[in-house]
Order: sequence, then structure tokens, then C-alpha cells
Amino acid sequence: MKRSQSFFAILCVFFIFLVYIPALASEKSEKRALEASHAWLILVDNEQYAESWETAAQYFKNAIAKDQWNQSLNAVRKPLGKVMKRTVKSKQYATSLPGAPDGEYVVIQYETFFHNKKSSIETITPMLDKDGKWRVSGYYIK
Repeated sequence: MKRSQSFFAILCVFFIFLVYIPALASEKSEKRALEASHAWLILVDNEQYAESWETAAQYFKNAIAKDQWNQSLNAVRKPLGKVMKRTVKSKQYATSLPGAPDGEYVVIQYETFFHNKKSSIETITPMLDKDGKWRVSGYYIK
């Protein structure tokens, strides 16, 4: 009887580690992705659009040319004005996203209040780039 209880206790500890360790890994990834998104959003907020393209993930750069990115943000983001308030609404770690190669991503949604638009949702998707750094691979304003 004692032997089966010991085995059961060891089995329980093993399963706890199986659940807990991946949760810690995704939490660490989410933290680093948030840091990368904050730094990148500062560039966008300061209208440093070329620099935001330069610091984005290679996947992002392959998807849109720098001059197209500048034109898009000048047409869409600049008219919204200064950010009055931005708060994280949600964040979700993922290893697979539609239309993107498998990898490590964190989809972050911010509730953002701009000077000229009182409520919007910014979705920003940092990914773990090949060099091991988190960089933005997607940005969308709704």
C-alpha cells in the first residue's frame, strides 16, 4: 500500500511540473514580448516610422517595404494623433498563427485612446526572431 502511495505522489509531482514549467516559459515569453512591443510602439508614437520598420522582425520586413510602411502609417496612424492612454487588454502566447510560419508569438491587444479617436484596439504581434530577440511581426489598429 505504501509503495503505491509513494508512486502516486511522485506521479502527481511529475504532472505538476509538466503543467507548471511550460506555463513559466510562456509567462517569460509574454514579458519579453511586451517589453519589445512597448519599445516599438514608442517609435510609432513618435512618428519614427522608418525606425519602427528597421527594428521589426524579418518576417515583417519581408511582408511590407519600408516606403509602404511609412505611407501606411502616415495615412492611418498619424491622423489619430497622440496617444492619450494605452492599456494591455489581452495577451496570448502562440506557436502557430494563421498565415504565418510556426514559431513563438505573443498576440497583444491594447485598448488605446488617441487624441482624435477616443477608443480603438491596437493588435501587435511580437515574435521570437531567429537571433533570439523578440521583435514585432504585425500591427493592426481597429
